[in-house]
Amino acid sequence: MSSSDIFIGETIGTAVLILLGGGVCAAVTLKASKARNAGWLAIAFGWGFAVMTAVYISAPLSGAHLNPAVTLALAIKDDDYSNLATYWGGQMLGAMIGAALVWVTYYGQFLAHLTDREIVGGPGAQATETKAVEAQETGAGPVLGVFSTGPEIRNIVQNLATEIIGTVVLILAILTQGLNNDGNGLGTLGALITAFVVVSIGLSLGGPTGYAINPARDLGPRIVHALLPLPNKGGSDWSYAWIPIVGPLIGGAIAAGIYNVAFA
Repeated sequence: MSSSDIFIGETIGTAVLILLGGGVCAAVTLKASKARNAGWLAIAFGWGFAVMTAVYISAPLSGAHLNPAVTLALAIKDDDYSNLATYWGGQMLGAMIGAALVWVTYYGQFLAHLTDREIVGGPGAQATETKAVEAQETGAGPVLGVFSTGPEIRNIVQNLATEIIGTVVLILAILTQGLNNDGNGLGTLGALITAFVVVSIGLSLGGPTGYAINPARDLGPRIVHALLPLPNKGGSDWSYAWIPIVGPLIGGAIAAGIYNVAFA
């Protein structure tokens, strides 16, 4: 596959991934959404189906990595780093496009949510002081969770370990099944299997940090959150942002090492 095919495929695929994955977070979170308060089960399955859809769309062009940790793991596995930057560039651009499309899709809901005094504070709001303290401590705005992940308990060691562990499970599942004949990405069956692996990770391991397990999935939308003209959006929690980048990359490298020792 050519560099242009890889870049286009990863851009389109990752945009679809974030549009559908971020979309389910918006649907569950925002006021005036028909799916508001649908819960964690909806989010876990929404992200799983987002992965499946994105893989089916992008696999013919790029092999559907859609995740810098997957690309790194495959590069380590095959000892071939020639297309690493092309994959990562497409994934980051696609993630940002997908996040912007979530904003467009839920534009009215974002405005309704971020102008509600019970959510952002203001005269007559309940627990305004508590919300202000939480925002000051975490640097995370009230809709950041639509775009990026964040921990329920801030503990650097635990948060980093959680992202590493979840990513190792994801990458091992990818490396041990469903790869295309050229070894560069997921095949048709692999897309379905990996979708359910993502659901399983979300349900079982997603509670502590929101399971980024994908640096582009977290960083691209976080940048978009910082840039979008959303009223009362609050901070983008940059002090935490390195964990869902470094953790998945470490997890991808560990998974590749395990694969080369145990399965190759």
